[in-house]
Amino acid sequence: MGIYDTIKERALAEGFSAMGVMRPDALPELPDRLATFVDAGRHGDMGWMAERMNWRGNPAALWPEAKSVIMLAEVYTPDHDPMEVVGQPDRGAISVYAQNRDYHDVVKKRLKRLGRWLIEEAARQGDTAEIKVFVDTAPVMEKPLAQAAGLGWQGKHTNLLSRDLGNWFFLGAIFTTLDLPVDEPGRENCGSCTACLDVCPTDAFPAPFQLDARRCISYLTIEHKGPVDEALRPLLGNRIYGCDDCLAVCPWNKFAATAREARYEARADLVAPELAQLAALDDAGFRAQFSGSPIKRIGRARFLRNVCYAMGNSGDPGHLPRLEALALDPDPVLADAAAWAVRMIDRARV
Repeated sequence: MGIYDTIKERALAEGFSAMGVMRPDALPELPDRLATFVDAGRHGDMGWMAERMNWRGNPAALWPEAKSVIMLAEVYTPDHDPMEVVGQPDRGAISVYAQNRDYHDVVKKRLKRLGRWLIEEAARQGDTAEIKVFVDTAPVMEKPLAQAAGLGWQGKHTNLLSRDLGNWFFLGAIFTTLDLPVDEPGRENCGSCTACLDVCPTDAFPAPFQLDARRCISYLTIEHKGPVDEALRPLLGNRIYGCDDCLAVCPWNKFAATAREARYEARADLVAPELAQLAALDDAGFRAQFSGSPIKRIGRARFLRNVCYAMGNSGDPGHLPRLEALALDPDPVLADAAAWAVRMIDRARV
């Protein structure tokens, strides 16, 4: 068995769902693609994209000694319908990936275990290997790299799709000094389907295969720190952390693989949490409720900002006492969101 097959066998044994390999310099068009996205302002206030464009747009510049990039996929396919909660205005819709443990921690530990094994295996075969592992937080454009490594293709919603996995999977990367055989790049197979574009509540796709983050609910509810534009607030519905609409409607999900990691199974209290219960969380309650969850990263004020928008969109006057209290919160963005929600509910009652 060659080194590539040995690594793949080990990767699958570690719990990954698929593996592919590409060269760090296999995407010469990447810098221009990224520059076009940033120059158009479609990255919103994610300033780190502009600040680290040289590395993000050129994997070879991130670590010049690397000769191969091992891309790995880890499935988190839900065992419930993620769109069901969207029709429940008294509940909050949380993106599937955030309904249990923070995937950054889970995937990175798995990558490190595989990386340590790779170093030992290379030494056993009389070679020397160095590695660096990356999961989402580093300046690595995982999706185009994964397509170049043959794991799938970037669909019209810009997320990665796979014939074998659907589109519910995380990506991780191991850069290595080993010179490994590479895979054929993935080929686009969306055809004439526009389901993901048509379902987007905020029209965040200016064209197929293009995303304007400034209108994306995932960006607005997670990355965006200030008030959400008032014209967009009603379009958020009850989505309080992320959005799965474009992923959930993809026809390729009929081939989706089953999640193997128990830590991705949805917590019962996060599948369809009550807005009223979430709005009552103080700082300590928020930290306890979301311990180990990626939601904890955005903090109570930003999360409750989203909850207030959802309450306003519900039109339920039962939320008014709590909203009126939150309108006095010392955080100006949260206070603004609560005051807006009060106005929306009052308007709905007229």
